[in-house]
Amino acid sequence: MTIKGIIWDADGTLLDSMEIWDHAPDHYLETLGIEPEPNLGEILFEMSLEQGAKYLIDRYHLPVGVADVLEGIHCQIETFYRREVTLKPGAKELLAEFKQKGYPMILATSGDQDCIRQACERLEIRQYFTELLFCSEAGAGKDRPDIYLEAARKMNCRPDEALVVEDALHAIETAKKAGFSTAAVYDKANKEQEKIRETADIYLKSFDEQLTEMITGRM
Repeated sequence: MTIKGIIWDADGTLLDSMEIWDHAPDHYLETLGIEPEPNLGEILFEMSLEQGAKYLIDRYHLPVGVADVLEGIHCQIETFYRREVTLKPGAKELLAEFKQKGYPMILATSGDQDCIRQACERLEIRQYFTELLFCSEAGAGKDRPDIYLEAARKMNCRPDEALVVEDALHAIETAKKAGFSTAAVYDKANKEQEKIRETADIYLKSFDEQLTEMITGRM
């Protein structure tokens, strides 16, 4: 296996950020002086954004519309990325090592463009990527390989010459079906770790030095 370029996911892979997506509605209610129910994240998990906003309005008797609720929640998320989100331990060192070794790297994410750009600048990792690619620009989510194929094209790689680093099972499956090598990164937000471990070519519990050697060794 000859790897000529690396495609990185952001949320749950490099960024320790998944928790905000579960708790942003809680934080929003707290800014209104309302104590959220303990299992609010679980209740909203399978709802669309609009359905979730409507639930909050009805459940907590909010005197606002759906658009207002969505804006309030987005403000909580944006503030988190701008001020609070952290990298997973060892992520920056790993990026620096691959950069030093001469691997081109692209960030390919389904995340919000402004939030991801702000986080990359504040955490000083933007320098490691030749480009930031977003599913919103690619026109498809990670249930389709469009963003990975675009990233490979920009790195002048065939799919089988690029490594996709992800935390979510559906994204790993999509990349593998498109011919990419895959590395899975553990994130506690994902409940299908055994399936993820079985599917990915490389499974990373963390970005420690030993696992860095394992990745480079596989290349």
